[in-house]
Amino acid sequence: MPSLKDLRNRIASVTATRKITKAMQMVAAAKLRRAQEAATAARPYAQRMDAVLANLNKGLTSKEGASPLLVGTGKDDVHLLVVMTAERGLCGGFNSNIARLARQDVVRLQAAGKTVKLLFVGRKGYDVLKREYEALMVERIELKDVKNVAFANAEDVGKKVLSMFEAGEFDVCTMYFSEFKSVILQVPSALQLIPAKLPEADDGEEQAAGAGAAYDYEPSEEEILGFLLTRNISTQIFRGLLENSASEQGARMSAMDNATRNAGEMIDKLTISYNRQRQAQITKELIEIISGAEAL
Repeated sequence: MPSLKDLRNRIASVTATRKITKAMQMVAAAKLRRAQEAATAARPYAQRMDAVLANLNKGLTSKEGASPLLVGTGKDDVHLLVVMTAERGLCGGFNSNIARLARQDVVRLQAAGKTVKLLFVGRKGYDVLKREYEALMVERIELKDVKNVAFANAEDVGKKVLSMFEAGEFDVCTMYFSEFKSVILQVPSALQLIPAKLPEADDGEEQAAGAGAAYDYEPSEEEILGFLLTRNISTQIFRGLLENSASEQGARMSAMDNATRNAGEMIDKLTISYNRQRQAQITKELIEIISGAEAL
C-alpha cells in the first residue's frame, strides 16, 4: 500500500498533467476554428475544379493524345501511396486511422501482385508504418516548421509526385488523408490522383450553367485539360492537407478533453484513498494513545 507521501506526490503529478491537457485542449480549440474555416473554404474550389475537368473531359472528341494524368499509362503495376498525417501526436486515433487505411491497401495491392511505393507527408505516418514497410518508402516530406499550411506546401508535394510520374516510377497514385466532419468525427479517406477520378458531369448543372451553348477554346480543349490536370494535383493535395489540419486539431481537442476528464477522476480516487488512509492512521494513533493511557 502506498504511503501518504506517495499519494500526495501522485495527486500533485496528476494535477500538473491535468493542467497541461487542459491547456492543450484550449490551444487546439483555438486552432480548430481557423483550420476548419480554411478546410471548408477549400472544398468548393476543389469540387468546382473536378466539375470543370469533368465537363472538359466530356467534350473531348477523342481520348487519343489525352494527358496521361487523365487516361493513365495503360497499366496499373506500380502504385504510389501518398500517406499524409500529422507531425505531432497526442491527437487520439487520427494518425493511426490513416495509417491503418493505407496498410490495408498495401496488403491488398501486394496480394494482387502489384508493386507498392510509399511517400509520407508528416512524421507520424512514417513512424507507424516504418517497421513493416520501410523498404517501400521513397521519400518523407516533413512540415514540422510550417505553422499554417499554404498552397506552396501542396505544390512542393505535387511537383514531387509529377516528377516521379513523368519519370515512369509509378502508374497509379492515391492520396490518404482524414476528411473533417466534426470535432468527434474524422473519416480516413483515399483519393486517387493519377489517373484522375473525375465525377460524372451532371446534366442538370450543365444546363443551369449554360453548358448547352457552343464554345470555342483557345488554346484547345486538350491543352486546357492538360494544364488543369496538373494544377488539380496540387489542388487536391492542398485540400487534403487542410482537411488533415482541421481533423488533427479536432482529434486533439477531443483527446485532451478526455484526458482532462480522466485526470480529474483519478485525482478524486486518489484523494479518497489519501483521506481514508490518513483517517486510518489517525485512528490507529488514537488507539495506541488510549491503550497506553489505560495501561498506566
